[in-house]
Amino acid sequence: MTTPQGSSPEPGHHATHQSFWLWVMCLTGVDYFSTLGYQPSIAVQSAGMLAPIATVVLIVVTLFGALPVYSYVAKKSFAGQGSIGMLAKLVTGWPGKLMVLVLLGFAATDFVITKTLSAADAAVHLVENPNWPWRPGEEPNAGLGQQIGVTMALLVLLGAMFMRGFKEVIGLAVTIVGTYLALNVVVIGCGLKYLFEHPTKLTDYVTRLHDGHWHLAHNPLGAAGGGPWTMLAVALLLFPKLALGLSGFETGVAVMAHVRGRATDTAADPVGRIANTKRLLITAAVVMSLLLFGSSVVVSTLIDPTEITPVSADGGLPLNDAGQPITEVENWPKRPAAGRALAFLAHGENATARDVCPFFGPTFGTIYDASTIVILWFAGASAMAGLLNLVPKYLPKFGMAPEWAQATRPLVLLFTGVNMLVTIIFKANVDAQGGAYATGVLVLMTSACFATVIDKWHQRTGAWYRRLPWPFALITLIFVYTTVANEIEKHFQGLTIATFFISTILITSLVSRLVRSRELRFTRFQMADTETRLMWDSIREMDTTVLVPHRPGRRTLAEKERAIRQEHRIPRDLMIVFIEVELNDASDFAPEPVMKVQQEEGRYVIDITGAASISHTLAAVSLEMAKVGRPPEIHFGWTDESPVSGTLGFLLFGEGNVPWMVRDLIKRAEPDPTKRPRIIIAGL
Repeated sequence: MTTPQGSSPEPGHHATHQSFWLWVMCLTGVDYFSTLGYQPSIAVQSAGMLAPIATVVLIVVTLFGALPVYSYVAKKSFAGQGSIGMLAKLVTGWPGKLMVLVLLGFAATDFVITKTLSAADAAVHLVENPNWPWRPGEEPNAGLGQQIGVTMALLVLLGAMFMRGFKEVIGLAVTIVGTYLALNVVVIGCGLKYLFEHPTKLTDYVTRLHDGHWHLAHNPLGAAGGGPWTMLAVALLLFPKLALGLSGFETGVAVMAHVRGRATDTAADPVGRIANTKRLLITAAVVMSLLLFGSSVVVSTLIDPTEITPVSADGGLPLNDAGQPITEVENWPKRPAAGRALAFLAHGENATARDVCPFFGPTFGTIYDASTIVILWFAGASAMAGLLNLVPKYLPKFGMAPEWAQATRPLVLLFTGVNMLVTIIFKANVDAQGGAYATGVLVLMTSACFATVIDKWHQRTGAWYRRLPWPFALITLIFVYTTVANEIEKHFQGLTIATFFISTILITSLVSRLVRSRELRFTRFQMADTETRLMWDSIREMDTTVLVPHRPGRRTLAEKERAIRQEHRIPRDLMIVFIEVELNDASDFAPEPVMKVQQEEGRYVIDITGAASISHTLAAVSLEMAKVGRPPEIHFGWTDESPVSGTLGFLLFGEGNVPWMVRDLIKRAEPDPTKRPRIIIAGL
């Protein structure tokens, strides 16, 4: 179960722990499947008695929208970077980096709120368990201190688990998910069996629908009531409120690097890992769809809606002490089954629930609660795994985080601290965090749709209507609608919270990039061919080497050599080696440029392509030469650019203030003055 197999790691990287795809599904499933702890009651609060119909719409979107998109993402972004990785390849330069940072902000919103919301709901199940010795009273804010304290304790325990290692996390996830799914199958299965044996319950439910007793707070079509088509239309408009049931897909591809493939997989083409990840996504989606539909039917028919929502049958909102309607769900009076509908059945807290199954009651309910609490607590594990996989792949690589951000334990401590802060700000309220959670989930899924459409567009030729992948374009429109509808419904609360994460990531990343811009940030040169390696070794062994940067197209090598020898008074017997640097993406932080050494007109020319900065490349070349032979001299001419424009050019475009920046980089990288290459500036 835990033996790493499959594709080999990339050069210079540590082997990633890999496991059987079904076990990794359990890791992502602790997030996805744990929504059963609160999704059925949220569906009733959001869609009233139309919850089963809205859930069917959600299932259709899941199986025929999200699943095809993320199956394609798994094929194209198999390193575990998800849709963000796809877009990063499609949009390069600074616009691409900024787009990735914004999406990382939404990903942070999704993953952080996943942890805090799940832990908060676990605390609800614990604090409101009938056997809890310190169960709070009915007065407002009763038990708030317990709720916050239990939530924070669960978050600390989760962080401690990740301090131990990834193998232990997957092993626990398998046990937790297996137990939780088995208990839910028992509760939902017994409920469906009871409905089959007592069809009057379904008849009563259908009658309630036809009479317009929907317990729906906000009917987008006006008055309640109507035929099947009216109900379907309302359900189509309401299903965005159930968007929490779509969570888990982005995490599924984010932890893809931990899925074991085949022995024949390669790092460039892990066919087995891609196929197994698709199995993971399909299995999770089908299992969750069945459980969501079953739970929605059981909850809507076997629990009186007044036990879940305070909204009256005709849609009347609850009133506050001043007699004014309470519009925000998080401020509604608490109902016994709110946030724990299946647990309500498992405890046998009403007469119907006790008739459903003979062993439903306090003992079985406590067992169910314990399993729910554990999986909700552990739901943060998949979110933590996603964060630990995404952040080191982007921010340190972009030079937008310290080097320690590539290590697991410091990141675990950082994210745990952020979770504690978020818990305090939201007072561990599940409903208050729902908007931000849905926003993070939906924006990432929408970005995956756009990435798929753009990638397929690039692969096709011909007229636009032939290049456009129409099925994926339709899926994209559905998710755009879902995202916008969710934001409008929540009064842009989720976007406001996500903006905080985005702003934090943007500011800290850009400041880090500015601070680290004067690091040498060199890993290695890739040699173009064997001849280049031989000639490079010969140049490094020279007694005295004069390096002269040259920009092709302005002057020939002969003209440049005559001018440089005259202005810098270089003797004829001292050979000059010219360096030509071709910039690729100046926004990259530490690329691995390609070096080709050749002779032109009897002169050595070092041609370097794929660089991000002229200054860093020249400093790296000279320092590499100084490791073997005598430190070389780098000769520059005077420049007329101002210090300000030169510095901005250096930071944004990889060129500007070159002589001064090369000198500064060399001083910082080589503490021994005798081993530093010399910088010489001269000219007319």
